[in-house]
Amino acid sequence: MHTVEKIGGTSMSRFEEVLDNILIGQRQGAALYRRIFVVSAYSGMTNLLLEHKKTGEPGVYQRFAEAHNESAWCETLETVRGLMLEKNAELFGDAPELQDADEFINTRIDDARDCMLSLQRLCAYGHFQLSEHLMKVREMLASLGEAHSAYNSVLALRQRDVNARMADLTGWHRDRPLPFEDMVRESFEDFDFEHELVVATGYTHCSEGLMNTFDRGYSEITFAQIAAATGAHEAIIHKEFHLSSADPNLVGADRVVTIGRTNYDVADQLSNLGMEAIHPRAAKTLRRAGIELRIKNAFEPEHGGTLISQSYRSERPCVEIIAGRKDVFGIEVFDQDMLGDLAYDIEITRMLKKLKLYLVNKDSDANSITYYLSGSRKLINRAARLIEEQYPRAEVTVHNIAIVSAIGSHMKVKGILAKTAAALAEAGISIQALHQSIRQVEMQCVVNEEDYDAAIIALHQALIEPENHKGVIAAA
Repeated sequence: MHTVEKIGGTSMSRFEEVLDNILIGQRQGAALYRRIFVVSAYSGMTNLLLEHKKTGEPGVYQRFAEAHNESAWCETLETVRGLMLEKNAELFGDAPELQDADEFINTRIDDARDCMLSLQRLCAYGHFQLSEHLMKVREMLASLGEAHSAYNSVLALRQRDVNARMADLTGWHRDRPLPFEDMVRESFEDFDFEHELVVATGYTHCSEGLMNTFDRGYSEITFAQIAAATGAHEAIIHKEFHLSSADPNLVGADRVVTIGRTNYDVADQLSNLGMEAIHPRAAKTLRRAGIELRIKNAFEPEHGGTLISQSYRSERPCVEIIAGRKDVFGIEVFDQDMLGDLAYDIEITRMLKKLKLYLVNKDSDANSITYYLSGSRKLINRAARLIEEQYPRAEVTVHNIAIVSAIGSHMKVKGILAKTAAALAEAGISIQALHQSIRQVEMQCVVNEEDYDAAIIALHQALIEPENHKGVIAAA
């Protein structure tokens, strides 16, 4: 029985600590093995290779896609090469492994550069369009970051007499791509988990093109598929924090509790709020394979973390987590002609999907529908204009709001609505809307954006902290 464990880019950038806490730690002999690690690129590398995830600042890919000459992106690629070589020097110093690490990444970057130069020259002819090949270039560049960190990890482990081997899922120099599941399955057929510690790239090259669907969320998809394909006993994600009852930076570290157990339903509710414990599609793969997921703090190895399973339900009804998101707009559509006409909702939802706006929730009454959406203000305004054009008699209003949620695996708590309303009222917060489904795993409060922080604190004090003292919430 083995585990499949994922380490994110921020943790990988603290590699010595990762070695001491996760990869080796106090383990010796057989205890070092029966583990597969899926690693992300070092922090910031994928931003430089593609584009900055938050600011949109162009990296190699974006400069290549927009460039009229090769110098724009070549210079950025050389900057990436320099930073990768600096990372190698940081890890290996004057050790013999440095030459091996440098040769590996130099070869990959040279191959990528030559491929992109050839493609750019080919597309100078009218019969070939660069736009048709850009997604392949994006995937190739993304794979460089994962290959770099995975290869270095194997070298560092071997340097410490651990029998480590790399599972290179990037498809480098492969004749043809395989379907995703086949690629993962075949890549692990000849590993001896009993005697080898396996380090796999977070990116998988496949015929479907992972980035077409998941863009930069591909590493968790790879992680989950490896766990399912190899029949893992448990899947583990190492993060820089615990899954807690609320954000400790808001509520206070002395007031939050680490959630010891919960279920995949709760994990999905967190994903809907943009606070992913795991990508929902990755969770689906693990759930269907019957594999439990553990979320651990990478730098507290002795702590059990949070175990997420399909069947868990807290023994007593309680709220486990207070979470939310600020980047939400409410588009309210009022039209007395919509009564009984389902086409309104169907058509508007289709329009929002085309604009790639994320629908967090919606509510409706006889004459109005309000869509709670995450996206840029520019796209929100465009959506409002399109709705007005489609329904000229409708009144369309955009609201700046935030959503604060109480979430739990078993939340049929008597009087919870009254408690919630009272807590927010005492904090001087006006509730704009309230949602609670019959299943009662989540209750969402829509509040003004400026009230977000105060609402989180107020609900944690009212719904979580009294239960902490009674030991109701499952702690690790």
